This record gives sequence, C-alpha cells and structure tokens, in this order.
Amino acid sequence: MSDAPDPGHRDLWELVRQDAGAWDTAGEIPRTVLGELGAAGVLCAEVHEQYGGLGLTSRDNGELTAHAGSLCSSLRSVMTSQGMAAWTIQRLGTAEQRAAFLPQLTGGRLAAVAFSEPEAGSDLGAMSTRARHDGDGVVLDGSKTWITAAAYADLIVVVARSGDGAVAVVVPARTPGVRIEKVAHPMGCRAAGHAQVHLEGVRLPAANVLGGAALALPFLVTTALAYGRMSVAWGCVGILRGCLAAVTEHAATRRQFGRPIGEHQLVARRIAELYASERIATGVCREAAEHWEAGSPHQVISTVLAKHVSATQAVLGSASALQAMASAAAVDGHVVARAYRDAKLMEVIEGSSEICQLELARHALATGRTTARKEPAQ
Repeated sequence: MSDAPDPGHRDLWELVRQDAGAWDTAGEIPRTVLGELGAAGVLCAEVHEQYGGLGLTSRDNGELTAHAGSLCSSLRSVMTSQGMAAWTIQRLGTAEQRAAFLPQLTGGRLAAVAFSEPEAGSDLGAMSTRARHDGDGVVLDGSKTWITAAAYADLIVVVARSGDGAVAVVVPARTPGVRIEKVAHPMGCRAAGHAQVHLEGVRLPAANVLGGAALALPFLVTTALAYGRMSVAWGCVGILRGCLAAVTEHAATRRQFGRPIGEHQLVARRIAELYASERIATGVCREAAEHWEAGSPHQVISTVLAKHVSATQAVLGSASALQAMASAAAVDGHVVARAYRDAKLMEVIEGSSEICQLELARHALATGRTTARKEPAQ
C-alpha cells in the first residue's frame, strides 16, 4: 500500500482535508462523516474481512492512520479509539462476541475504550471502577475520565476490576446508568470527542463480558494499549507529514528580501529539522509494524519506542513548522496550528513520555546487562 488510502474513498478524504480546520474550531466532527468512514471500514481497518473489515496489515493500517493524521488529528484519534476497541474484541472476545460486535464497528457504529480514571492515569493499578456479577449479568459502577471518542460512541469497551482480576465489558452507550459528559475546550484534538464516562448501576448480560471471565489487569490493559500506542505513533508521523507539506509549499512561495524564504539558511534549517523528524518517526513506526506482523518478541518494546520517538519528534517538528511559517500558520484551525497543539497532547496520552522512558530504560538495563555478559566473538 502507498502512503495514501484506498482511492475509492478519495471524496471522503478530500472532505476531511477541506473541513478539518472548521471541525477543530467547532470542536466536533459531523456524525454523518464518521458514520461514512466507519461503514467504509477505515476506522478499524485491521479487522478481518470476514467481519466486514479491510483486513489490512499493521504496516498498511499504519500508513492509512498517518494519512488521516496528516489531515486531521481529531479524526485520527477517533480511528485510534475504534481500532483499540476492535483489537480488544478480536483478541479477547469469543467467536460469538466477535461475530456480534465487530460487524457493528465496520458498519458505521462508533466505539471507545475506557481505561483512565480520575485517580488512575499512568497508574492503572489504582483503577476503582468495579464489575460485579449478579445473577446472569454484570453490574458496573465507577467513572472514567478523558475517554477519546466517547462523545460519539455507540459502544464503549469499559475496563473494570472484578474480584482479583479485571474484565473488559462492551457497554452500549445508551444503557440506563451510563452518563457521558463531553470535555469542554480540550487543548489538542479538539474534535476527538473526549468525554468523562460515568457508570452507575449499569446492568448488562454476561455475554457482554469479553471472553466471559476475569483476566489479569496488566494483560488486559497491555492488549488494548499496545494497539493504541502504535496508532498514536503513526498519527504523529501524519502530523509531521502535514506540517512538512504546509511548510515546503509556503517556503517556496513566500518571499522576503528578494527571494523565497526557503533559500534563507535559518529557515532552511527549520525545514531540514522537520524533514529529519518525519523520517525518524516513519522509521521507528515501520520497524515496529514489522515486529507486529512477524509476531516478534521485540513487538512490545518497539511499540513503546515508536510511540515515544514519534510523539517527541512531532512536538519538535511542529514547533519548527510554526517557527518557519510564523504568522501564516498562527491562525486557529490552520494545519500547523492544530499540529502544534495536537502534538503536545501525543506526549501525554497512551502512556506519557515519562512512562515510555521508564519502560525503555528498564529494557535497556536488562538487555545491556545480558549483552555485557556475552563473550566477544573470536
């Protein structure tokens, strides 16, 4: 697959390109657009074809995600949430649950995944939302915070404690006891539908508990979070590509002191920095995708690396883009202005940069000791 999505959806992507700035300013993507993209299969494109998905590889889905991210990080955030929900259902659900829920996600219905809580962000071990079995059903109580796409969601995959473990429960958003409160004026990805999700005595059939039983909380969280980190990483590649396209066009046409600003050395340096950031982020994402497709034991750590490096480079690259374009980009809704705000948020979500650094340091310390013990080749 090329860096562009299926040409059959060009009209939809052109609409995204034209309207992304207005969506950002308004703080909302039209539900009809999300429904059309969902029905086209692009919001969770790795879902198997037997469930109505496109069946894309990790690499191809990544390039599709980057394309969306280059146009609208809010839409890419919705794709991340939809993909996380579908990935969790594919990995943890029974055959009956996959057949029941996945065609809904490839047919136009929207989904979110609810992990974080007011007192459980990076420390998900502090999660307090509970699922208790009651007769032939399950009852949920608790609150989730900053859940991306929850304001649009028809289904929410809620992670909750159950006994000594945890469960993932598919919750229809209109179930009695569910209250969704949209986050007002988020700094970045303003149209991604961030919301607080409150659950009070939410009763559901046992068939909505993925896999039908409790699992270890770290395993359950890692299953969904790994997909989310990959999606965010590719989305950051898209942020950089969007900035690069805007800056190179501007620098070739904007003239100062008798020549295009791209010919001035300090502006050229900014463009070079942005180009390098895009290449670095693309490289780590492609390596991680290869590990996903091969089922490599390096998949987890390469995903953490891709997320951390891509988010960091997106922050640096969008800052270079804004500096190079100056007032031309300092307008609410402009692709570079959006990128500058959105990129910073990417250093916070799906595992903050600090959490990623801790994981990378632990890995380096462990592998470094192992490597140091090895005898040099003779």
